[in-house]
Order: sequence, then C-alpha cells, then structure tokens
Amino acid sequence: MSLPHAILTALLEKPSSGLELTRRFDKSIGYFWSATHQQIYRELGRLEEAGLIRALPSEVPVRGQKKEYEVLPAGSTELARWVGESQDPKPMRDPLLLRIRAAGVVGPQGLGPELRRHLDLHRRQLAQYEAIEEKDFPPGRDAVEDRLRRLVLHGGIALETFWLAWLEEALAEVEDVADPSGPAA
Repeated sequence: MSLPHAILTALLEKPSSGLELTRRFDKSIGYFWSATHQQIYRELGRLEEAGLIRALPSEVPVRGQKKEYEVLPAGSTELARWVGESQDPKPMRDPLLLRIRAAGVVGPQGLGPELRRHLDLHRRQLAQYEAIEEKDFPPGRDAVEDRLRRLVLHGGIALETFWLAWLEEALAEVEDVADPSGPAA
C-alpha cells in the first residue's frame, strides 16, 4: 500500500507529470522505495479515479501532451492518515543472505567474488549518499522538510555502513571456511 503514498508525497512536494515523477523516483524516492514507470503511471490513474489527485487543466490541450498532477485535499488527508498509522517492520528478503545460508549446506565455492562485488556496490552507494548529503544539505539548512529528508538519507547511510561492515565480516568468514589451512578464528 506504500506506492500510492510515495506518489502522494512526491506530488505534494511538487506537482508533476508522470514522466517528471518517474525521473524524481529514479533520483530520490527510488533509493528506498522503487517502482517501475508502468507501476507509477498505473497508480496515477488509480489515485485520480479515487479522487486523491487530479490532472491540472492544460491551457492548450494537445493530443499526447503530458498531464501534470496535483494532490487534492482528500489525498492530503489520506497521506496524513497513513503517516500516523501503525505498521510492523517487513521481514528482510535478500537473496545474498539465502545464498550464504545455502553455502552452509553445499559449500562456499564461488561466494567470495560475489561478496566482493556486493562490497563494491555498497561502497559506491554510500559514496553517492554522502555526495547527496553534501550537495543537498549544507550546514544551516534546517527547515522541517529538510531535517526529515536528511533523516531518511542518514538511514540510507547507516544501512550502507552496516552492509559494508557485515560484508567484510562475511568475506573473511567465507575465505576462512573455503581455505581450511588458513587461520582459525
């Protein structure tokens, strides 16, 4: 149920066309809530049918022209209701964790390069988050919206930092298990 709320959030930040919205998802919201372009366009239609958003009137209607959407009062009310709603954390589903578990049964052969690849991916993601923080959140930028957006970014930074530490530990363990003549823990 979170995709419609992610779209409502983005549209309240700035009325947008579907194309602009998908680009904004790719650059910000998509870091923590991904959606395909098709899912976004489909959800825009549902939100409009439900009376939560509307397409802004166009001065000169042209066939194939981008519709720009804005949130209606009912959409703001729904988003505020959802923000205050209780929800349990979702269980993590990560194929890498399952692969490591499976390696406990069939052996860790080939797992080291994949762990190194994941380390590299998480290092790059962390660097990207840190660059966003430096660019978008200079000292003194303390409006409520900025503080809460920064908080989400800090969550991403903390997760990447966790993954880097955990992957280093996992790689050391896998290499030790793969080479029984190596140092024992």
